[in-house]
Amino acid sequence: MKFKRGLWLMQKDITPLYAVEAHRVQTGKGEIDVLVATTHIAGRGMTMSPALHLRLFSPAEGVIGVEETHWAGTVDRGPHYQLNATGGCDEVIRREGEIVLRSGRMEARLSTEPGAWSLRFYDGEKYLTGSGYRAMGHMTNTATGQTWMTDQLDLSVGECVYGFGERFTPFVKNGQLVEMWNGDGGTSSELAYKNIPFYMSSRGYGVLVDDTGDTAFEVASENVERVEFAVKGEKLAYYVFAGPTPHDVLRRYTGFTGRPALPPAWSFGLWLSTSFTTNYDEATTSSFIEGMRARGIPLHVFHFDCFWMKGYNWCDFTWDDETFPDPEGMLRRYKAGGLKICVWINPYIAQNSPLFQEAMREGYLIRKTDGSVWQTDLWQAGMGIVDFTNPGAREWYREKLRPLLEMGVDCFKTDFGERIPVRDIEYFDHSDPMRMHNYFTQLYNEAVFSLLEEVKGKGQATVFARSATVGGQCFPVHWGGDNSANYVSMAETLRAGLSLSSCGFGFWSHDISGFESTAPAHVYKRWCQFGLLSSHSRLHGSQSYRVPWLFDEEACVVLKKFVELKCSLMPYLYRMAVIAHEEGIPVLRPMYMEFPGDPACEMLDREYMLGESILVAPVFDESGEVQYYLPDGEWTHLLDGRRMTGGRWVKEQYDFMSLPIWVRENTLLPVGQSRDQVEYDYADGVEIRAYRVSKDVEIAIPALDGSTQATFKAAVRDGRVSVTTDSAKPWTFKEYK
Repeated sequence: MKFKRGLWLMQKDITPLYAVEAHRVQTGKGEIDVLVATTHIAGRGMTMSPALHLRLFSPAEGVIGVEETHWAGTVDRGPHYQLNATGGCDEVIRREGEIVLRSGRMEARLSTEPGAWSLRFYDGEKYLTGSGYRAMGHMTNTATGQTWMTDQLDLSVGECVYGFGERFTPFVKNGQLVEMWNGDGGTSSELAYKNIPFYMSSRGYGVLVDDTGDTAFEVASENVERVEFAVKGEKLAYYVFAGPTPHDVLRRYTGFTGRPALPPAWSFGLWLSTSFTTNYDEATTSSFIEGMRARGIPLHVFHFDCFWMKGYNWCDFTWDDETFPDPEGMLRRYKAGGLKICVWINPYIAQNSPLFQEAMREGYLIRKTDGSVWQTDLWQAGMGIVDFTNPGAREWYREKLRPLLEMGVDCFKTDFGERIPVRDIEYFDHSDPMRMHNYFTQLYNEAVFSLLEEVKGKGQATVFARSATVGGQCFPVHWGGDNSANYVSMAETLRAGLSLSSCGFGFWSHDISGFESTAPAHVYKRWCQFGLLSSHSRLHGSQSYRVPWLFDEEACVVLKKFVELKCSLMPYLYRMAVIAHEEGIPVLRPMYMEFPGDPACEMLDREYMLGESILVAPVFDESGEVQYYLPDGEWTHLLDGRRMTGGRWVKEQYDFMSLPIWVRENTLLPVGQSRDQVEYDYADGVEIRAYRVSKDVEIAIPALDGSTQATFKAAVRDGRVSVTTDSAKPWTFKEYK
């Protein structure tokens, strides 16, 4: 939020206390504690002025933590992010005029000069950012009594800011007010389902504000030279993550906040949904499955959306016996055909659900401060919300899901989690309702994901989640929420995915062809290309079915081609998934993340890297025309073998059977032998393709548990490429010179 009016004046009723100088400095085990004066202490009498307290520490190598406090006696009821502090301080160094905390390559340099407040962060000798004049402070609204702690970090000339979760606004966040408040707002506004108070800078660092509440960021907006962040109350904590590359930042950030679990290979296949409000029963769903099979379109997961349960009963976790009289038999038949099964759930219990009275009696629903159950008619009549801060409620909810897993369900779409009340609320564990609003989704998704791991086993758990907060990346997969059936929404969906990837979310999906309305056939076919070149791929909508033959027959051909392409790329894609799991580098990567030295990539939001080697530029126009940037180097088109030299913009036209999909030079790309399965032996019969290889490179082929089962190495000698491997399985080699 904006506290100032221009450079000099404050907003009405706002009284600031700014850090002016480090008055008293103490050092302990790997940390620095500072009494910060809010006025220049020219004499003893000045020590009766207000002061702030600063603590600098390093929770992990290359990470500097900053805690700023006005009044330390305020109650902190949580919740708090689960952070992995491993310790990282190398030394504390005193120099003339400053004191330094060093952690790996990173240093925090605090000025100790009178009247010269400055906290500056360096990567080696490269200045990253810092807090200077009238930056760190405490704000009071004298009319309401509301207080905030705030800080501002410098921006350099040309510096770009990315991240803040899955955001649909312009990709580069400079000039925007970004508020951390999970909301169900679709994909065409500043509201976001997944708010992450973390941003990445093009200068090679990241910043996480450690507050689960409604943190507000002014990104080069209140002060165009800085990023300001403010939290309500009397304390602010944040962390600065060193680079120097975006990959390095994400490795540190996800090492600290948690890395994604490795989703099962089957989850990378094509998902088909009943859609939301459509009329369907077993005959309908069977016709979809048979229709896909008859057209030779590989299908891997079938999803039952809300109306697998009776209307007014969401959620009772019971199949509607009028439309699905024999769910166990139906699931057996579907699974015998090789399908995995997903069903929709949410954390809300309608008053008409048989579970409502039970949950109310046991105290498992969120309550108001007067002891009554909080209820609303928004979504389901009289619904309450499960209080996941109550261990009993958590286990109760999990046990209601367990019979579905035993029946044959493989995963859950964990919808909603954003409409969480904050007024007059008393949680079981007495958490602060304002701070629980965003954090609720973490408890919800963790409860479901941990049950899946318990029943299905590690490596076989996946959810399809809409809401998230810091740490949510640990429970994949997430999808992009309620988009619309047009190219504009398709583009904003991609922007959001790139922003979420910038926050360490390794796996992401979206509703192919849009959720709201029904796309024309040309949009459907272009979105199928994009959807099958995402980590996870789902056909889903609201009021109409999303099977391709309802659009046109060519849509069937397009969908079939790109599902088959994805199946064949699984040796490569699953290796990228393992990297996301082990290192925190996402499968869907913004261009700046892979080409940090190329200024042309800093603003790009209509193309992306699918893993480390494949560039994808979706087509967003009915004409088939697409303009995109190809970074420096030699590139080969994956589908037609054309060659192109990069370092330039390209404008081309594509039919529905192709799009810009380029393989970068010095790539060994493993192409699998299957065109209809995503879960198979990736080393058996693999084709190793060498693209413009001019140096020694290698690629690991993963097993289905994520371990490496084979390694292929290409060596260049006298201009010739030779490949060696430790694999005993049959394989072939193809070179693109």
